[in-house]
Amino acid sequence: MLIDSHCHLDRIDLTSFDHNFDNLMQENHKAHISHMLCVSVHPDDWQNMADITAPYSNVFLSFGIHPGDIKAKDIDFTIRHFDPYMQDPRVIAIGETGLDYHYGEDHNLQKEIFARQIEVAKLYQKPLIIHTRDAREDTIAILKEHEAEKCGGMMHCFTENWEMAKAALDLGFYISFSGIVTFNNAQSLRDVAKQVPLDRLLVETDSPYLTPVPYRGKLNYPARVQHVAEKLADLKEISFDKMAEITTQNFKTLFKVNLDS
Repeated sequence: MLIDSHCHLDRIDLTSFDHNFDNLMQENHKAHISHMLCVSVHPDDWQNMADITAPYSNVFLSFGIHPGDIKAKDIDFTIRHFDPYMQDPRVIAIGETGLDYHYGEDHNLQKEIFARQIEVAKLYQKPLIIHTRDAREDTIAILKEHEAEKCGGMMHCFTENWEMAKAALDLGFYISFSGIVTFNNAQSLRDVAKQVPLDRLLVETDSPYLTPVPYRGKLNYPARVQHVAEKLADLKEISFDKMAEITTQNFKTLFKVNLDS
């Protein structure tokens, strides 16, 4: 069994599933995906995400504001606004949050809202889901400044260098790899993956984005996470079953969830 540690179920095109969300979930079940963490990018999208996943006990949720989705009105989105969402027992993480200097605008606003979400994560003792792109130094600096090691978290869809991975690991964070690690032009990322300790590895699809080889260019959804796990197992020279076992245990440890209940 595998866990998709980061997906956006509410954004997957259901055309291939007869426009039926349950058909999508059945495909994930057939692929032995035991659980999924469906990740929020903005409060405006929350209700739809919460509603469509409500019937499925194997779907966990996060709540947060993606740095690339920040809107001007979010300046008023303070810590107290998070409280109603934290009451949902399915919410096990804060994010995705972080910094995106590649697409995101207004770097100062990104930094401010990132810092607020770290404070929320510490207050509610929930791990952070970190998105970072072209912002290595600032991301680590803000995590350190706001003592993010007190809540921990994961660097999702990791594409950075070993120096950043090491800095995140030193803060107690986990490193999650997506389908990018299977891409032909991603040898440098595979070299980083080889160095990440087994007890800090997670796997994800970030679906509907970043479909792994051999399905690159086609629809991505949680069932595809097995190809990420297979690639990491090869890099680590262990069996697929062992990689599945390790990443499942890592998910349980980081997010403090009981998957047997």
